[in-house]
Amino acid sequence: MKEKIEVFHGSDNIFADLGLLDAEEMLAKAELVRQILSIITKRHLTQAMAAEILGIDQPKVSALVRGKLMGFSMERLFHFLNALGRDVHIVVKAKPRSRQEAHLMVATAL
Repeated sequence: MKEKIEVFHGSDNIFADLGLLDAEEMLAKAELVRQILSIITKRHLTQAMAAEILGIDQPKVSALVRGKLMGFSMERLFHFLNALGRDVHIVVKAKPRSRQEAHLMVATAL
């Protein structure tokens, strides 16, 4: 006999789907780290090389790679992107009237 599995349609934010506090900030940090790791990978940098560029030690790069983001503020992640040669633009705009609450979002320019 097959066991029935209940399936839920999630939102665009897995952290919110899991009911975690600060879900939008967590998603934004995850996207910033995804960008950082993408640059490191494209440049074929070792963790030691990346650490030197970012001004941190190798274990902290390892923490980023493993998704351990507790010790990294948004500001620090912005600094890492700058160190990797990326501009970071912060845009503040009014939320649409159709939405009850304002959101935090990271968008990537092509």
